[in-house]
Amino acid sequence: MDTKLIFVIACLVSSSSALDNGLALTPPMGWLTWERYRCVIDCAYRPDECISERLILKTADLMASLGYVEAGYDYIGIDDCWAEHERDENQRLVANKQRFPNGMKYVADYVHSKGLKFGIYADFGTLTCAGYPGTLNHLEIDAETFGDWGVDYVKLDGCYVDVGLMDEGYPKFGGLLNKTGRPMLYSCSWPAYQQEKGIMPDFDSLIEHCNMWRNYDDIEDSWTSVETIMEYFGNQSRMLATHAGPGHWHDPDMLIIGNFGLSFDQSKVQMAVWAILAAPLLISTNLGTIKPEFRQILLNKDIIAINRDPLGKAGFRVLKKSQISVWKRNIVPVKDKHTSVAVAFVNHNVNGAPRFGNFTFEELEIDTSYIYDVYDLLPSKTQKIMVYQEKSNHRFEVLINPTGVLLLKLVIKDSIGVYNNEV
Repeated sequence: MDTKLIFVIACLVSSSSALDNGLALTPPMGWLTWERYRCVIDCAYRPDECISERLILKTADLMASLGYVEAGYDYIGIDDCWAEHERDENQRLVANKQRFPNGMKYVADYVHSKGLKFGIYADFGTLTCAGYPGTLNHLEIDAETFGDWGVDYVKLDGCYVDVGLMDEGYPKFGGLLNKTGRPMLYSCSWPAYQQEKGIMPDFDSLIEHCNMWRNYDDIEDSWTSVETIMEYFGNQSRMLATHAGPGHWHDPDMLIIGNFGLSFDQSKVQMAVWAILAAPLLISTNLGTIKPEFRQILLNKDIIAINRDPLGKAGFRVLKKSQISVWKRNIVPVKDKHTSVAVAFVNHNVNGAPRFGNFTFEELEIDTSYIYDVYDLLPSKTQKIMVYQEKSNHRFEVLINPTGVLLLKLVIKDSIGVYNNEV
């Protein structure tokens, strides 16, 4: 009997409860190994970069001491390549004995002692993407193992498995995580694999069974990758925004700020757009060597507040015009059933020159019945904004760095009279 048939029969004869864990009421924040450290396992040659107990404990120390925990980054997660290549005699997953000599329960306990929550990676298939043991046909014992270890976050990938199994299998595993009695944030990858096959995800099922989910390809350490992901989300962002909210979020993948591929301005773009999209803010960089200016972006309280806005409404791309894309999110405070807004203007021009843009409030879909206090959340000497708010002339004039961003917060002040303000 083949693997697929075994799994289908198992799903038919057993039922799993829907995920109901009360987690991720705002987009999750934390740190993950994958983009920066990938599958480095040679600790003799690269001791400071290999996927190991040492790396996780050191990063937990840095998150606690450098202000990341205080800022809201409270998850620390290990991605692929942490396990032995064989399960034990009881069919349980085993952490690599050389790189995690004290086992995963020890790592989880240490992480918890630093005020952090512990995340781990699994794969729904027969193998993980890097060739370690997968979870297919071991769903229940893996869920129990993660609960026993004190795991708080599970990322379930989708290599080495038929995409047709995912609509049943991912919900089943989420139910088994829930059944352990330990709250574990559940990150699903099944939409990303479906989109590769041209299959529209079942968003109702995702919302019911997952706290967050990957929609698209893995992020790479480059501006091209960030732009490609933004374009994917931008083209669908109005539709996608209707399927995001407290407890369930779209995941455009990790923050690569502080690595090698993004300039200072490009790093601000990623942070701003991810905040507008209400995306999980999951850092993947070396926190011990990150430059101060990049760390300031990650710890920017105003942008984090936009990301975690209590209204829980994901934003979307409003328009693209003259190589500038504009992204908007409704935020609190609310006045007379109208919300304040956060707006990000992104200059996609790469030829080395700032770009000027002129936008009316109407085309940006900003209510002209109110005047606003306007705040620049990423001030720069070369980024400028002029806001005109009059009954006859509501518009922005902006000047934005090449591959840079202007992120504004517009807070409703009063009903419109005649109001002019230059920031």
